Amino acid sequence: MMAQGDTLGLLYLHSNSQATITPPQKRLAEAISKQIAISLANLKLRETLQYQSFRDPLTGLFNRRYLDASMDRELHRVMREDKSLGIIMLDVDHFKQFNDTFGHDAGDVVLQSIGRFLQDNVRQSDIACRFGGEEFTIILPHASLENALERAEQLRLGVKNLHIQYGNQPLGLITVSLGVAAFPHHGENPKDLLQNADSALYKAKEQGRDRVISANLI
Repeated sequence: MMAQGDTLGLLYLHSNSQATITPPQKRLAEAISKQIAISLANLKLRETLQYQSFRDPLTGLFNRRYLDASMDRELHRVMREDKSLGIIMLDVDHFKQFNDTFGHDAGDVVLQSIGRFLQDNVRQSDIACRFGGEEFTIILPHASLENALERAEQLRLGVKNLHIQYGNQPLGLITVSLGVAAFPHHGENPKDLLQNADSALYKAKEQGRDRVISANLI
């Protein structure tokens, strides 16, 4: 079964009787296989478009659009369940200087590596997103402020231990600064929570980078 130049499957015909499959039966089978192939191709295209609509193409993480929708959904969920919600904002330290030294392609490799690291080191229920540029956001459903701070510290140390190469060239030590906020301590709507986490992130940068700061300390 082929559609749009791709092989999508194989339709196998078998007769339990001694009679061979007749030409009309073959033609019917060919017509059915073409329709199935077109349907499969449409489903594949729909899946690809859906993936592209909420995934960042460089890192494979969720994008800002998905973050905004997820914040509303997860916040309403924890409110109903009387639970907490943690937010981590993460930014790569001295990224512009890094790009100027090694080039933008090497910078992309760093972002891709951090994206893979986040995907591998968050819970299945967590939502890791590329907020924009070299900044990332992680939504932690049911995580308290203390839990979120602990997770942020684990991520900070994990990124610091990454050994990233561009071609055969080691890219050196990569560090990140992280700001943490939590519902209900730092806001009861997505805008306030993200702003407080982002403010904590910039406070971490002001205090020397490569550290985790809670919105409580602003």
